Amino acid sequence: MTDEPERIAKRLARAGVASRRGAEEMIAEGRVAVNGKLIDSPAIKVTDRDRIAVDGRPVEAPEAARLWRYYKPIGLVTTESDEKGRPTVFANLPADLPRVLSVGRLDLNSEGLLLLTNDGGLKRRLELPSTGWIRKYRVRARGTPTDDVFGPVRKGITVDGERFAPMTVTIDRQQGANVWLTSSARCARGSRWTASGSRR
Repeated sequence: MTDEPERIAKRLARAGVASRRGAEEMIAEGRVAVNGKLIDSPAIKVTDRDRIAVDGRPVEAPEAARLWRYYKPIGLVTTESDEKGRPTVFANLPADLPRVLSVGRLDLNSEGLLLLTNDGGLKRRLELPSTGWIRKYRVRARGTPTDDVFGPVRKGITVDGERFAPMTVTIDRQQGANVWLTSSARCARGSRWTASGSRR
């Protein structure tokens, strides 16, 4: 045990219950209890001596942070549940895997590496643009573009008022009406590839 106090929202995130923001929403909804009493503030501090429950179910002490590599195939959505009834990544994970959170996401029609973790704090840190992680994508696009077409993307573009980080883009090969590209960016929101891309 440790007597080092930490905020309840952070503890729930480390325990893999939800992201820190998700934990704060649970608390606001009156779903979290500490030592048998419902709480309404995410600023309350707890230690391992406190008994924490969500929806009446005890929350175990956080395990050591772990990270899994998952190959996401085309056709799965990266969400806990889908309002359209589409198959999800989480419904297709091995049954013996603990509750995990995805680090970022890949679109329905994308495939490639998706990181999973049991630690909400680690998830948040990895998703922050300031971490400087390089995200690499293999992209299939329609058309026969020349290299200079990607000049604006390499400098960074603004779409609907939102600024996206510069990306490196190289043309790998032309295949009929489609072109294959390799793109990489440091920013978590640095990519607009959504049609048919795969992350490396």
